[in-house]
Amino acid sequence: MDQSVIVRTSTPADADAMAAIYGWHAVHGFGTFEEAAPTTADMAARRAAIVAKGLPHFIAEDDGGVLGFAYAGPFRPRAAYRYTVEDSVYVAPDAVGRGVGRLLLAQVLRACENLGVRQVMAVIGDSGNAASIGLHRSLGFEPAGVGRNLGFKHGRWVDIVWMQKALNGGAETAPQGPGVDLS
Repeated sequence: MDQSVIVRTSTPADADAMAAIYGWHAVHGFGTFEEAAPTTADMAARRAAIVAKGLPHFIAEDDGGVLGFAYAGPFRPRAAYRYTVEDSVYVAPDAVGRGVGRLLLAQVLRACENLGVRQVMAVIGDSGNAASIGLHRSLGFEPAGVGRNLGFKHGRWVDIVWMQKALNGGAETAPQGPGVDLS
């Protein structure tokens, strides 16, 4: 990993860079099942919604250039899921393989642990997405299942791979605190 890469909390000013990175994945990849690039305003609103819930949203940058972003969002809207989040990690195509995703996801996990989160779910587009599956495995995520042929993108059926990581003792004890804001 290049020592000049830093991870910091995202700001509204990062929305344009996030839109470019995510847009590339939406148009060209399988990591998201979205097929059109969102606007900068869309990404700003999505970021604001995560931050408003008190959840982590981070940027990786090198010499002022954004290399990727990651965050934790509510897993599902029902109250019983308030101690579970879903992580998202997107790295610029020219930054893949530099350890950016690992730095970002590790920071998200630390923040989630500090918030009292008990379970982190990875919902990975494409069972052939070795980079994301490997990244999550390297940080202690375990396989939780595969949904076969759930999306149709770029002319082919695409799986979803679920992976899971327990934090703060997972299901061993009752959780403390209110959990994630699902409103």
